[in-house]
Amino acid sequence: MKARVTVTLKNGILDPQGKAIEGALKSLGVDGIASVRQGKVFDIEVEGGDRVKAEAALKAAADKLLANTVIENYRVEVLG
Repeated sequence: MKARVTVTLKNGILDPQGKAIEGALKSLGVDGIASVRQGKVFDIEVEGGDRVKAEAALKAAADKLLANTVIENYRVEVLG
């Protein structure tokens, strides 16, 4: 089963990498960019077919390793 964990900074947390990307896009002539916030995406293969167990395992992985829950949010999607 395939899954995706998306990790993003919480609102109010400064994002210097996002600001650098925003500046680079503007210097490349990309118009219409108001702001950029960067994050991480983890595409994960999960064994078995139990979606509930897979989601619980992925949430545990995000809480323990994939995300710093003090400053980051995460979203778990079991894709099938």
